[in-house]
Amino acid sequence: MDGNGRWANQRGLPRTAGHRAGAKAVRAVVEESVRHGVGALTLFAFSSENWRRPPGEVMVLMELFMSTLQVEVQRLVEHDVQLRVIGDLSAFSERLRAQFEDAEAATRQNRRLILQVAANYGGRWDITQAVRAIACDVAAGRLGPEAIDEAAVAERLSFPDLPDPDLFIRTGGEKRISNFLLWQSAYAELYFSDLMWPEFDADAFAAALNDFARRQRRFGLTSEQIAASAKAAGG
Repeated sequence: MDGNGRWANQRGLPRTAGHRAGAKAVRAVVEESVRHGVGALTLFAFSSENWRRPPGEVMVLMELFMSTLQVEVQRLVEHDVQLRVIGDLSAFSERLRAQFEDAEAATRQNRRLILQVAANYGGRWDITQAVRAIACDVAAGRLGPEAIDEAAVAERLSFPDLPDPDLFIRTGGEKRISNFLLWQSAYAELYFSDLMWPEFDADAFAAALNDFARRQRRFGLTSEQIAASAKAAGG
């Protein structure tokens, strides 16, 4: 969700105003995800690199986290949305971690959409903590080196119970992944929008979904394999 600060700068507003406008865009995309039957949505809300921002901006982001949770939890319950927060949460205040836990508990039984908020998250961190868990299991004799495969890594990542993402959307005109879901997005379709995140409304999200629907999913297959698969399926 990129472009909050630039959206604000273009309007002569403080960067914090962009973050507050971005929070409203989150609601629109979540509601559209429910309407379109999306099963899981992961939002990159705060990366591990975001701590480098000015302290005042980071403080506003933390306050926005707390105020948004307070306002939106009941709405998530009403829309049958389950909230999960993924990332290294140890860096957040005890108060904010408690709010995360309360919000997750309040929505745990919801099933229509799983909404994951990546907070203090980084793809390299995610892989590193999975590797660390494997090393601990090997050292403890719970896992043999010969049993380490892709599945062993995947089941120790942040959300092993969900399928890998099909569609990766980045706003703000940047055309890179920027350390988000590096392992999980190996075969995701990439969609880059020039819109700043506060401008990314329901229509923009629907356009991204329509673009995805027109693509042919290859999953690393060669053209010959795709043709053979289509023939076997009667296509």
